Amino acid sequence: MDLVITIFYTLLALAVLISFHEFGHFYVARACGVKVIRFSVGFGSKLLRWKDKQGTEFVLSALPLGGYVKMVDEREGSVSSEDLPSAFTQKTVWQRMAIVIAGPAANFILAILIYWVLLLNGTTGIVPIVGSVIPESIAEKAGIKPGYQVVAIDGKETPTVQKLHSTLLDRIGESGDISFTVRLSESSEPLNYSGSLDNWMSGYSDLDPLKGIGLILYMPKTPPIIDMVIPKSPAEKSGLSSGDLLLSADNQPLLDWSSWVEYVRERPSKSIDLQVKRENTSFNTTIIPESILSGSGAYIGKVGMSVKAPVWPKKMIQEFSYDPVEALIESVYKTWDTSAMILGSVKKMLVGDISLKHLNGPITIGKVAGKSAEYGISAYLGFIALLSISLGIMNLLPVPVLDGGHLMYFVIEAVKGSPLSDRLQLLGFKLGIFLVVGLMSIALYNDILS
Repeated sequence: MDLVITIFYTLLALAVLISFHEFGHFYVARACGVKVIRFSVGFGSKLLRWKDKQGTEFVLSALPLGGYVKMVDEREGSVSSEDLPSAFTQKTVWQRMAIVIAGPAANFILAILIYWVLLLNGTTGIVPIVGSVIPESIAEKAGIKPGYQVVAIDGKETPTVQKLHSTLLDRIGESGDISFTVRLSESSEPLNYSGSLDNWMSGYSDLDPLKGIGLILYMPKTPPIIDMVIPKSPAEKSGLSSGDLLLSADNQPLLDWSSWVEYVRERPSKSIDLQVKRENTSFNTTIIPESILSGSGAYIGKVGMSVKAPVWPKKMIQEFSYDPVEALIESVYKTWDTSAMILGSVKKMLVGDISLKHLNGPITIGKVAGKSAEYGISAYLGFIALLSISLGIMNLLPVPVLDGGHLMYFVIEAVKGSPLSDRLQLLGFKLGIFLVVGLMSIALYNDILS
């Protein structure tokens, strides 16, 4: 049942993203006077098919794993004299550019709309307060101490843990100074410290920028009380259920959830004797963690359970509220920042600063889709927005067969006054197919390993 739900939410997300993307091409093509023959979403058995007054056929197929907008185009066969004025190839190079850009643009607009709706309901975040500093780390050498609130990195405000995390991600693979702005309390004056980076975390397979910089953020003590048990997991097979309190593992007391997590991670496929308290009774059971290959290439243990969320001090919870205009402006900024982060990550992956092990494919997308849906509609919509931005960015890359490749050809045509020869365009498309298939293969390989 979990697999069915995951597949459903994955296909739903893809259907929405592909429909918006192709609608962008469709809408601008019609606005430019191009005759659209077919607007199709999906492959396989056709579920719906109809035509509008302008003769465009709309098709919805069973598997929404792609889509296309078929226009009248002299490159794809002979065109009647009646349809020639409305052919894609008869439009100006600027109109053709607009049609090509419209697909990715629609993905960005969708992300902005989703973020706008989410921001209208207000958001919350956890204030980043340092719990401890890793010895000999960049943070320790800079002078950062436990209890400091990280206010900014390199002058960029970090009001929440999520913002701190994304700001540090931007510095991966870089060298030079990094500045920390911190304070001890809301009323205290900010303090400035600086550290030094040298190809920071370049090529790391485990991208944890907080740990990489040497910061372990404060978390309230979380007792090892089970919140949810995944069906057919080692936890379920051991008879554990929601609400159980884990007392000890191999006769070693479990003081909090993190100690239990570390104990499990270090014992893949090894039997663990557990003492458990359920309501007013205690019992013993044995659990054998699954052996999972982590991103670092090491095998770790996993038992398939989650913990009850800790209670955070009110002073550490940051709440944000927006009126409609403020929410729209913030959603544009958020989409821009996310786009810049994804584009920066692509660049760093190409030059080797970020390992290709972090290139994910359809299996990972499916897992995240299903997991985000479990957390509620807001998390699922946020996932769709992020995926929509990723789709927009990837399609704008100057790789033939992608929208960005077509755009590159049209820019060359605009500059030189004539299109590239058919031979060069065909060579580019073959190279583009090779690159896309290669990247998809790497992504699928990473999915299978994880």
